[in-house]
Amino acid sequence: KQWYQRRVAITVGVFAPYLTPEQETELKQIAAAIVAPGKGILAADESTGSMGKRLSAINLDNTEENRRKYRQLLFTTDPEISKHISGVIMFHETFYQKADDGTPFVKLLQDKGIIPGIKVDKGVVPLMGTFNECTTQGLDGLAERCAEYKKGGAQFAKWRCVLKI
Repeated sequence: KQWYQRRVAITVGVFAPYLTPEQETELKQIAAAIVAPGKGILAADESTGSMGKRLSAINLDNTEENRRKYRQLLFTTDPEISKHISGVIMFHETFYQKADDGTPFVKLLQDKGIIPGIKVDKGVVPLMGTFNECTTQGLDGLAERCAEYKKGGAQFAKWRCVLKI
């Protein structure tokens, strides 16, 4: 009984802080900026396949350069966009791309006061042993990817998990 009580006290009553006070403050500031009144998030994290559909509709090949040009068009638009867009979710490929003048897309957004974000899941795949259920890939290496994206300027992340009800 003593062993059980001590184990419960240790596992239930004491937790190590996950975030430092500085990290908590930063997280609160980012969250508040993202949900600012009148603003929203631009989802520019289409996968290569999804971008292919978008580009084929305008008779363009699904190449990395065409995908870059499409996103450059979004990110180099009038600075007025920052009055309405608080953050942009980017796909891995996009996160490391640059505009024609060599400016990284992340910096283009930051210069407009738009918070760069990143899609961190690795897509949805069928879940074996189920009837048309799926699962999201990408937990393996997630911490390392997030650290690298943070270092590159990402301030928030998106994880997609599809549930069928």
